[in-house]
Amino acid sequence: MDLENLDWRKLVAEAVGSFALIFIGAGSVIMSGGNIVAVALAHGLAIGTMVSAMGYISGGLFNPALTLGLWVTRRLDHLETVAYIIAQVVGAIIAAAGLALLLPDIRIDAPGVHLGAPVLGAGTSVAQAIAIEAILTAFLMLAVFGTALDSRRPNIGGLAIGLVLTMDILAGGPLTGAAMNPARSLGPALVNGFWDDHFVYWVGPIVGAVLAALLYHHAFMDEADRPEGVSAGSAA
Repeated sequence: MDLENLDWRKLVAEAVGSFALIFIGAGSVIMSGGNIVAVALAHGLAIGTMVSAMGYISGGLFNPALTLGLWVTRRLDHLETVAYIIAQVVGAIIAAAGLALLLPDIRIDAPGVHLGAPVLGAGTSVAQAIAIEAILTAFLMLAVFGTALDSRRPNIGGLAIGLVLTMDILAGGPLTGAAMNPARSLGPALVNGFWDDHFVYWVGPIVGAVLAALLYHHAFMDEADRPEGVSAGSAA
C-alpha cells in the first residue's frame, strides 16, 4: 500500500478512540485519586464503547502494541502499521493535553498523579513490571483475536475487550498501573514530563501482544482466517 491509498477514515477513528481511552482513563486516575475500581471501570467502559463504535471502521485497536500484533500476523501492512501507530499516539497526546488544560490544577498537581501516567507499585521491580505488562497485554490481544478477528467469534462488540481491560487493571493496576498500551503511557508522560520507567510500558505490552497474536494466529485460528494481508477495517 502507498500513501495515496491510505484510508484517512481509519486513521481518524484510531486517533479518536485513543483520545477517548486516554481522556477517560487517565482522567479517571486524576479525578478519583487513583481509586482502582473507578479506574478499571473507566478504562473498560471507554474501550468497550469505542471498539463497538469504531471497530467497523478501523478495527478499533487504539493501541500500538495491538497494532504490532496485527502486523506480525500480516493483517496490517508496513505503511498501515506506522500510520495507525502515529494516529494512536497523536490521539493520546491531544487527550493528555486536554486533561492538563481542562481539569482542576488541584487534581492534576496531587502527589503521585502525574496526569494519570502509569507508575510502578511499591516493591515492583522493572523486570517484574515488564513481565506483568506483557501478560496483561497478552490477555487483551487474545480477546481481540477471539472476539473481533476470528470468524467464529461471538457477536458481542467491544464488551469482552472492555471486560478484559477492566479485569487486568483490577489485578495489575497496583503493581504497574496496568497500561497495556504504549500510547496510554506516552500521552500523559509527554505532557506531564514524567518518564520514570517509561520503557516498561513499551517493552512489556509489545512483547505480550506480539506473542499472543502469534499464538492465536498459529494455534487457534482456522486456516480460512489466516490471510496474507487483510486490512484491519474488517477486524471488528
